Amino acid sequence: MSESVFDAKVRDKQAYIISVDGQPIGILRYNLFWDNTPFVTLIELDQAYHGKGFGSQAMKHWEREMQDLGYKLVMTSSQSDEQAQHFYRKLGYADSGCLLLKSEPAEIFFVKWFSDSL
Repeated sequence: MSESVFDAKVRDKQAYIISVDGQPIGILRYNLFWDNTPFVTLIELDQAYHGKGFGSQAMKHWEREMQDLGYKLVMTSSQSDEQAQHFYRKLGYADSGCLLLKSEPAEIFFVKWFSDSL
């Protein structure tokens, strides 16, 4: 993704810069799946910040914003050979199917329905 496209996503609140004490440590980016369902396409943190709760905090912040915008569910995905699948399940995302492409690991789709509170 070009810098100008990413800047537009940040401006339009479809990408977030995750920071600590004003220093960027990662990004979270999403699109609308089927043009109506928020879908995280990328969450990435500097390695030094893995396992310290920053990714979970970023996801929860994004989920609250999506709920405030009136969405009833959010989605994401992970390849079956990636550790991210465990991260999403820990956050309450449920497996909802997969996509099988020739010579690629299965892409697992996850859904999280909003209850009355997060």
